[in-house]
Amino acid sequence: MQRIVIKVGSAVLTQDNQIAKERMLNLVSLIAKIKTKYDVILVTSGAVAAGYATLKLDKKKQIGKKALAAAGQPILMASYKKKFEIFDIDIAQILLTEEDFDSRRRTKMFQEIIDALLANGILPIVNENDISSTPEQLFGDNDQLSANVAHAVDANLLVILSDIDGYYDKNPKEHSDAKIYPLIQKLPESALVDEATPNNEFATGGIVTKLKAAHYMMKRGRQMFLCSGFDLSAAESYLLHQKQTLGTLFSTSKEKQS
Repeated sequence: MQRIVIKVGSAVLTQDNQIAKERMLNLVSLIAKIKTKYDVILVTSGAVAAGYATLKLDKKKQIGKKALAAAGQPILMASYKKKFEIFDIDIAQILLTEEDFDSRRRTKMFQEIIDALLANGILPIVNENDISSTPEQLFGDNDQLSANVAHAVDANLLVILSDIDGYYDKNPKEHSDAKIYPLIQKLPESALVDEATPNNEFATGGIVTKLKAAHYMMKRGRQMFLCSGFDLSAAESYLLHQKQTLGTLFSTSKEKQS
């Protein structure tokens, strides 16, 4: 069975400093549907935002962010567990840092854990380990983490569910005539150095981190699909029916994901 990695960001998972329960349930429902066709690994954000419901600390300060992540991680996982139980899906939590991909031994251990979980029908849920790591050990955003996870577990496709519908030729919030790119086969270097502009106060990425993730995937002969996490119809259509209704596919191949 083919493996895919799905990454969902804080802007999708949280609203008004709370878990967006309906959107999370929609995500869980989608994963339950596609698990008949794919082995799925979920990379999730949202721990820091979930922690803010318990602790009103400044996330811009290192200790504040760590404390928020510590408080929010069990809240986030409890929410996932409750919703996946509706579909009789067991889950497991894996927390990683950038250093886990710098060591062959640690990467191999991660790969073996993923293999064991998937072989037993358990859904791995991956997040960055904000709590016990130093800033130098962190990716800083889960777009980069998800791309590294996808490569490490030999997933051909990374799906990023975002607060945008895809990659546009210009900012759609500022330009009504902005057009979405359905397919990107090469990214100009300039696109990878523009300032990231996350739309959510608890998000750490922006379009640039997503483009960097796409660049990472394409350099390794893999694909990335960027689409909305608010309306999952584009993701479902692409993953279940190989029909691209919206979103952007980043691929060095002209053939679409099958």
